[in-house]
Parts: sequence; C-alpha cells; structure tokens
Amino acid sequence: MAPPDSPGQSIPSLSLIGSRGSGKSTVGRLLAARLEKKFVDTDSLVMETAKKNIREIFELGGEPLFRELEAEAIRHAAAQSNVVIAAGGGVVLSQINVDILKACGPIIWLSASAQVLWQRIAADTTSQTLRPNLTPAGGLPEVQALLARRTPLYAAAADWQTSGEAEPEQVVAAILAHFNQRFGKA
Repeated sequence: MAPPDSPGQSIPSLSLIGSRGSGKSTVGRLLAARLEKKFVDTDSLVMETAKKNIREIFELGGEPLFRELEAEAIRHAAAQSNVVIAAGGGVVLSQINVDILKACGPIIWLSASAQVLWQRIAADTTSQTLRPNLTPAGGLPEVQALLARRTPLYAAAADWQTSGEAEPEQVVAAILAHFNQRFGKA
C-alpha cells in the first residue's frame, strides 16, 4: 500500500487504451513508476499465458483465440488493485472488456495519427516479429483502416483523451496534470 503522501494515493487504478504504437506500454511504465503503482501490460499477459507470441497465437487460432486470451488478461489485470493497465489496441472491440476496465478506474486514450503510428510500428522490429498484420493490406493502409474503425470505440470508452504523439515524459506530465485538476492531487 502506498504511504499517505505518495503521488498515486488519490488516483485509482487506471487503464491506457489506443492503437498499437500509441505509446501505452512506454507511458504506462513511466506513469506507474510516478504513481507508485504496479504496471500490467495485457498483451504481455496474453503471451505469458499462451507461452506464445501474438503472431503464433494468430497462426494457431486466429483473432478469435487471441481475443479470448485478451479477455482473460483484462479480467486478471482489472482484478488487481493500484495498477496502471496498458490494454491491447483491440480491447475496445469488446464492450465487456471496456466495462471491466471502467469498473477498476478511469480509461485514458492515447491518440495519434495513422502516420505517427505507422512510423513507430515500422521502427519497432521486435513488434514486427511478434505481431501479425490485422488486415490483408498491412503497412500504413492497415493502420489507417484500423484507426478508422476503432477511433469511435476509443472515444466512447475513454474518460479522457490525450495525444500519444509527444515524448513519453510529456504524455505522463499531461496525464498527471489532468488528474491533479480532476482529483486535486495526483
């Protein structure tokens, strides 16, 4: 439990949503450290549970198997207290997942343009190895198609939106400023 004057005392658990490449994992780790909370990445939980990377999970059972494992990871993450959760990009495809995340605390959407997302994804060779394309197009056209489909879902799920295009430390500062204003103390 955090000491009474710790920075994260007045903020409940919270979740970060957004597209792949929006910075959820990087920002989530930094934010968790600043708020003295545990960090949970649901994609990592999925891979730990399956003992396979996301590409292998898709090869084994397609998107349905991945979404089933993702729902299990969401339930596991949300059952913990005092956490910052980085949810997978497609978490908003299931209203049940969104409801579970909302029940454990506020949801913050890290938004970014398709071009920025694609630049980050293309630069991350590990991600390219571990994750499959989600549309036949791949590349920037895939990012654009997914963003067009998911943006309304992110907007509906989020309690607050901030740009994920800034440097991670700046995104964390914006989130903390928001909570300082909302709760009086982050």
